[in-house]
Amino acid sequence: MEFKVGQLEHAAVIALLQEHHQDMLSFSPPESVHALDLSALKQTDITFWSLWVDQRLAGVGALKELESQHGEIKSMRTSSDFLREGIASKMLAHIIDQAKGRSYKKLSLETGTMDAFVPAQKLYQQFGFRSCEPFADYQEDPYSLFMTKTID
Repeated sequence: MEFKVGQLEHAAVIALLQEHHQDMLSFSPPESVHALDLSALKQTDITFWSLWVDQRLAGVGALKELESQHGEIKSMRTSSDFLREGIASKMLAHIIDQAKGRSYKKLSLETGTMDAFVPAQKLYQQFGFRSCEPFADYQEDPYSLFMTKTID
């Protein structure tokens, strides 16, 4: 298992991110989808990781710096070939470790409210994330659940 920074030009990464975006559009109206496209993931305030198992893409995730002590988790997705194998937990733990290394005091995220997002919500809760008010530029939205975690 290997975490790699970037790899945004890799065909498997592009395909997984496109699948992620299409999936989000199937559950929420376009104005409520906050998945980032490739160009947004290349911005300097975002670090993107891909997770590989035996040279096969297992998952992706990103960390966006909102403020010097506050980060946001973006673009978490597990490849369908690796579902229910703990990939999301490994990616989330990696992002939290990176946030600690950056001395962030808080880590936040936005996820969906539909039933399809319940497994993600439960994962985030297991890692200590709790519901919160909208943060950064987000607004109240019936399709969005905002969560945050204080980093020790």
